[in-house]
Amino acid sequence: MRSFISKLRRGTKTESALGLQEAPQENPQQRLYRYRKQRGVNLGSWFVLERWVSGSPFQGAAGSGQSDLDVAKGLHAKHVLEHHWDSWITSSDFEWLAARGINTVRIPIGYYHICALDPSILTRTDFDGLQHVFEGAWSRLVAAVVTAQSFGIGVLFDLHAAPGKQNKDSHSGTSSPVISFFNSRFNMQLAIRTLRILVTQLIALRAHGPVFDNIVGIQLLNEPHPSSHQTLYDWYGEAIQEIRKIDSGFPIYISDCWMTDQYADFVAHLPSSLALTCIDHHLYRCFTSSDISTSAAQHTASLADRNAPFSQMFSRVSAKLAASGSGLIVGEWSGALNPGSLQGTTDEHQERASYIRAQLDLFELYCAGSFFWTYKKEWPGDQGWSFRDAVENGIFPEVVGMIPVKDYVGLSADINTRKVTARNVALGQHVSYWARFPSYYEHWRFEAGFDQGWVVAYDFFTFDRAGQVAVSELGFKGCIAKRKAQDHIREYGRSNNIWEFEHGFSQGVDVAKHDFQHHYC
Repeated sequence: MRSFISKLRRGTKTESALGLQEAPQENPQQRLYRYRKQRGVNLGSWFVLERWVSGSPFQGAAGSGQSDLDVAKGLHAKHVLEHHWDSWITSSDFEWLAARGINTVRIPIGYYHICALDPSILTRTDFDGLQHVFEGAWSRLVAAVVTAQSFGIGVLFDLHAAPGKQNKDSHSGTSSPVISFFNSRFNMQLAIRTLRILVTQLIALRAHGPVFDNIVGIQLLNEPHPSSHQTLYDWYGEAIQEIRKIDSGFPIYISDCWMTDQYADFVAHLPSSLALTCIDHHLYRCFTSSDISTSAAQHTASLADRNAPFSQMFSRVSAKLAASGSGLIVGEWSGALNPGSLQGTTDEHQERASYIRAQLDLFELYCAGSFFWTYKKEWPGDQGWSFRDAVENGIFPEVVGMIPVKDYVGLSADINTRKVTARNVALGQHVSYWARFPSYYEHWRFEAGFDQGWVVAYDFFTFDRAGQVAVSELGFKGCIAKRKAQDHIREYGRSNNIWEFEHGFSQGVDVAKHDFQHHYC
């Protein structure tokens, strides 16, 4: 009977499978790093320097002494930079991060940091003639990826400084406030060429060594300030197309320019793909006049209120992106509050801790990952901007993520029994709810989706932790759901009720997480 029902469900498999997309070719470790929930920090001022984070490299800088270009044109630049690259972040830092549950780092780079791969990328740019200063950066970036993997940490490369500058800040490579990226076809094409070189080399290294699987993706631009958003949409579209010609499944991250709804619409209307294209939002509450006049308690309450406009926006965007197989991360955030927000505060430590907790809870609900800015500062004590200081002073949790306290190895039979019980409960609720709206349903698809979601969630929980204290969790649920739905269609045929499979998948993932927390954490 089961075989007969299965045949009925499959339908005309060959015809229905026409037009389905193939999932990216990834090994299990790549999938883990790319699609788990990213609990991250930025390794700020390691390659793209920021004077307020690490001041020592600027001591002999030229000009205003605020940017990479100023340092590169200053005294003993090659020695200064290579010493900084070798000492600012070391293996012990990755070890410390892994022990706190950090499983991904975002590394800001400039286009000039990969000039060892092709010196001509500096020609006709602000960094023309400075190849000798930056030629040692690439080998150190590769070493960073290898070291990160040895501690189970993924790496997101972020093009923080593009040719001609994509924003006016000095962390875009030069101290000039002039943005010439968007009005120069040369600069825009050079940025795409730089990204192509980077992706090509990362893929080549996997084939020829050192072998690593922990590249989670690349971010095309950091905080761009376009002359028009259509210009940036067009450039994003071209850059994505060019990178996907090299590797159709390579994950790509794009900045939302603080217009999250609009850029989520842009991603949702990209050509259909099973590859991940993720939105990056940056969240700070310490710069504007409104931020300054808002108390720390009010900032916290606003972030914690699920009916507040910002939380509603995150909820709306997260759902929209998940439906298109994408996701949302917060690529930069901090515990920093303006002194004006702390006036009259009787317990500043608790206010800061509550503010950080509210952000973490928000990200847990709606985001596939978040990255604190920044890991550390040269001068200790800044608990708002230095992750290390925040942790060591107790305003940031000592460890993030799910920490198992019971052994779950070899208990697959127990886990499967609980899955069947949970699925039957969820299926009953699903059937009961939709019975109120008479129509044609295929509730068995919900059942299949639930099973798939549960299994995928547990695949992430039980994957080798590689020295991490916390287990991995599925972060990009919409991306994986879309791929599993394609597999389901390929096996059982198309239907107007694929939404039931997707609903089941989502519930299976969520229920499995609660199950794991209850039984093993």
